[in-house]
Amino acid sequence: MSHDPCRDDLRPVTGGWADPTLRTEERVEALLAVMTLEEKLAQLTGVWVAVENGADGGHEVAPHQHDMSDDRSFDEIICNGIGQLTRVYGSRPVEPVDGARALAETQRLLRERTRLGIPAMVHEECLAGLTAYRAAAFPTPLALAATFDPTSVQEMTSLIGEDMRLLGVHQGLAPVLDVIRDSRWGRAEETLGEDPHLVSVMATAYVRGLEDAGVIATLKHFAGYSASRAGRNLAPVSVGPREFADVLLPPFEAALREGGARSVMHSYTDVDGVPSVADRRLLTELLREEWGFDGVVVADYFGIAFLETLHRLAASPGEAAALALRAGVDVELPTVRCYGEPLADQVRSGRVGIDLVDRSVRRVLRQKIDLGLLDPSWTPEPPVLSDRPDIELDSVRHRAVARRLAERSVVLLANDGTLPLSPAVRSVAVVGPCADDPLTFLGCYSFANHVGANHPEAGLGIDVPTVLSALRAQLPDLSVEHVRGCAVDGADRSEFPDALAAAARADLCLAVLGDRAGLFGDGTSGEGCDVLDLSLPGVQGELLEQLVGTGTPVVLVTVTGRPYAVGAWSDRLAAHVQAFFPGEEGGTALAAVLSGEVSPSGRLPVQFPRGAGGQPAGYLHAPLGGRSEVSAADPTPLYAFGHGLSYTSFAYSELGIADPSLDTAGETTLSCVLTNTGERNGTEVVQLYLTDPVAQVTRPVQQLAGFTRVTLDPGDSARVTFRLHTDRTAFTGRSMHKIVEPGTLEVRIGSSACDLPLHGTIELTGQVRQVGHDRVLLTPVEVEPLTREPVAAAEGSLGMGLLS
Repeated sequence: MSHDPCRDDLRPVTGGWADPTLRTEERVEALLAVMTLEEKLAQLTGVWVAVENGADGGHEVAPHQHDMSDDRSFDEIICNGIGQLTRVYGSRPVEPVDGARALAETQRLLRERTRLGIPAMVHEECLAGLTAYRAAAFPTPLALAATFDPTSVQEMTSLIGEDMRLLGVHQGLAPVLDVIRDSRWGRAEETLGEDPHLVSVMATAYVRGLEDAGVIATLKHFAGYSASRAGRNLAPVSVGPREFADVLLPPFEAALREGGARSVMHSYTDVDGVPSVADRRLLTELLREEWGFDGVVVADYFGIAFLETLHRLAASPGEAAALALRAGVDVELPTVRCYGEPLADQVRSGRVGIDLVDRSVRRVLRQKIDLGLLDPSWTPEPPVLSDRPDIELDSVRHRAVARRLAERSVVLLANDGTLPLSPAVRSVAVVGPCADDPLTFLGCYSFANHVGANHPEAGLGIDVPTVLSALRAQLPDLSVEHVRGCAVDGADRSEFPDALAAAARADLCLAVLGDRAGLFGDGTSGEGCDVLDLSLPGVQGELLEQLVGTGTPVVLVTVTGRPYAVGAWSDRLAAHVQAFFPGEEGGTALAAVLSGEVSPSGRLPVQFPRGAGGQPAGYLHAPLGGRSEVSAADPTPLYAFGHGLSYTSFAYSELGIADPSLDTAGETTLSCVLTNTGERNGTEVVQLYLTDPVAQVTRPVQQLAGFTRVTLDPGDSARVTFRLHTDRTAFTGRSMHKIVEPGTLEVRIGSSACDLPLHGTIELTGQVRQVGHDRVLLTPVEVEPLTREPVAAAEGSLGMGLLS
């Protein structure tokens, strides 16, 4: 064994922990018994190899990244072992097989040059695809939510998980379960929308795909991150405990219980003065003691150190470590700062008990055993080096799934009949900064924007057709003239005249406007790219105003990470199409929708404001949160949550309520008949909403309780049946316990929060009933074809019947 700079007096040891025939707990205890304090703490920390050796080129992909770097050599850092390796593939452009070889060498060093030879877990970002060079860039989570299609999301994450496993990556730092509370927040693009039930269903599907592939899913950010004041990143959170329990926590409950996630990441923010990273009530009492979570809680990057440097709850790294460990944070990521020598000093001095260290080490060792890292058969070489040396991270299958999700995420917000493009349109002026820039189709956590932007010499690594190129390919006989008009941001208007002239010459103007994702102010959307209001970035609004003034019909296509206010132009547009960073196949998907090859089926996961101010606002509000006679400020949205048009039409009929009177501990079915009344095939997203008109606390005017996608041919019908348990009506009462309350419950079914043609009531009888974490969290849905052709309804399935 090579010389170890940290110790010469300890010899390599082996023990029963390597025996896979023993129970996991026996193996854990056998290993724990021979570990020194330093070796235990090493398992609770990570190392960011690319940062420590300077291979990242000095570019930051995390806040305070280089301020927090370790000045020790790599050999010194790992001499007692290491718990995690940070972002081996996602810190710089590296060919996948080359990255696998480098990872194998690092794992080999850990096995051969440390006393216990414990391999590291490897984690990587995978929010919208594996954040690695040449890996597929899928739609962002907000776009995934717009599909209302959990089955395809699970297929996507199964692909991502398979790639990660082949590359030797054990843990994915996704999904984001934060519910949008203010769309000015730069990370809105990373969320699954503004409704907790929608987030719950989509996140559960996301988690199942990763976990079924053998990769640990990490739920983040626990909890309250998206509710920061004024939508500012890391800003304090001021929400009451009822909103926290009923809006922000349910997605985490569902993804843990229904999805099986094995890791949770704390939030950066503080809630009412208590940072999540130091909140024992949240991370231990609620998460573990009440919910029964037995996995590993990891720190968001540098989150423990921020207790000293940003939150000011600790006077030293050691004090920060003590606060986090007591609260229930098991692993410090991404590097060693607080859980190394500073925490060791706290233990040696008696200020922190060794039992707390052992508690977290046990959790980490269990996961490593479950992953097979301590088995004799384990090898440092990732499977790709022996099984798939020709691995394609952006294969035909990847692109097919990316295309399907992109197509289903496109939302047709408005249309006067101009779309799909008719043969009468012979010339189109394609204007706008997002028309021919592939990066505007990718989110902040795509490799190209997250890392690749700092390495332009490497190129994108994948093919990303733009709207311009895809439209030309889709409609080769169409005369297309392109003028950018302006940049995404900035005040340069010098290209306005050329854009206006092109629009005036054309039969139709396609204005492709929106965002460019980036980090910490380098984009108009993304982590740290918060905004003061929801005006279109830069001078794009001015360009749009002048384009609609040319007299040429304007179809607006917004490619964004958040909803923007377009109310000033909505009644002057021929059509409006929305795409939330639809990924590598987004341009192709948009061209298919514009041409009519694909009928749009996306629905809004977040409402669109009419004006740029008035934030925060959302559909999930109490009666006085909407339009009222006591305020001149009208928050009524331009387009409601769940809204989306099609190229065909649908009719709702025959509302059925199996049990108009129901005990507070009962279950019933609600049904309707959906008919395609148009002239072409199309997909409708059938949505179930509940209203509690009289309750002991103020309740939302209405709230999504179930949904499913239904595809029908012209003239065909299907019966959609929701199985509703009364647990789904539960809310946090005055006692601060979740309760089901007797009384009248209003039921509404339709196509959006503002288009619900079917109305009925259920009378809940009996006593107020308290429910807990074991309550029913989801609403199963069944679709029965009523015509000769089968109905494509399995799109709403999560594998246990048809779950909404």
